[in-house]
Amino acid sequence: MNWLFPRSSTTHQHGNGFWFCGCAGLPLHSGVMPEGGGGGASTVVQPGRTPVVLKGRRARTVDVHAHCYFQAALDLMGDEAKAVLPPVKGVPEHFLQVEQQLATRFEAMDRMGIDLQVLSINPFWYRKDRDTAQAICQIHNESLAELCARAPRRMAAFASLPMQFPELAVEMLEDAVRRLGLKGAAIGGNVAGRDFSHAEFHPVLAKAQELGVMLFIHPQSTPELAARFKGNGWLSNVIGNPLDTTIALQKLIFEGVFDRFPELKVLGAHGGGFLGSYAPRMDRSCFVSPQNCDPAIVLKKRPTEYLRQIYFDALVFTGEALRHLAAEVGSSQIMIGTDHPIPWEEDPVAHVMSTPELSDDDRLAILGENAIRVLGLNP
Repeated sequence: MNWLFPRSSTTHQHGNGFWFCGCAGLPLHSGVMPEGGGGGASTVVQPGRTPVVLKGRRARTVDVHAHCYFQAALDLMGDEAKAVLPPVKGVPEHFLQVEQQLATRFEAMDRMGIDLQVLSINPFWYRKDRDTAQAICQIHNESLAELCARAPRRMAAFASLPMQFPELAVEMLEDAVRRLGLKGAAIGGNVAGRDFSHAEFHPVLAKAQELGVMLFIHPQSTPELAARFKGNGWLSNVIGNPLDTTIALQKLIFEGVFDRFPELKVLGAHGGGFLGSYAPRMDRSCFVSPQNCDPAIVLKKRPTEYLRQIYFDALVFTGEALRHLAAEVGSSQIMIGTDHPIPWEEDPVAHVMSTPELSDDDRLAILGENAIRVLGLNP
């Protein structure tokens, strides 16, 4: 199986060098292959869990926010690899065979009622040199494509890109989509403090629009506030992650990026951060303080209207929060996101089904139809 998960020849080897993890890097490391396998099989609903039927049809369920890592890529980080995975309980001393990893993942998906997950890898290579960043992203993209080929009814993936080298990112995005069949790319909230709204990154955005694929913005906390985040409560994640996404999305809006690229598909992790909760304040900013706004940038719409061009995952925890997000951005813009296997959301289907004021059409859309349509999936 080494062909599937390539590894560095200069570092210690661990099994197949692959494991699932969530935003904090926690791995999934238990379970065995069920009888009969489960790679490319049709969806199996966990015994005792009743499929959701709405308007006379079985709801297809897609989780667009789930993670994994490949050891070969971590090996290329050298000593910096220690910072990629946090020092938390549960990190294994060795990794299971890929069949065990997949079986465990499928069992967990069945328990949650998820038919298909879209895998991504949180960027940890943005400060590396060109050759290293390219090698890391190539390992990710080739390996994700091979992994999805083993279970095409259960997995799809977003590519990794060396965004600190935009021209290379353009090449790798096109290769990942056209040759490898990936569904877009996962990018951070910024590149070493440089926002994606800046012109240097526009070629990447243009290529994503041309290809008709998604850019999934996944934050890496807000490092500028690291000192204030210290203390109890894991504030670097609880506040830092949604704040980073909020900044990234608001910069795309206010810098006119969505006017320049009106067909660009952007997905904001964690419900788009704080944007959906307090978006109307944007509409007053340049009225209240015009001296803090660039007269050369004239938006074609009110800032809040651009929310209808952005996609959001449903990782907002409560029915009221999801109801409000749907009211602000439209149910057509929301998709299930769990951050699996970190247990932020352990019953995503019930989360959608119990949200007040959603119609059956709304629920079908959020559960899977939006993702299937926008990403071109075939679960």
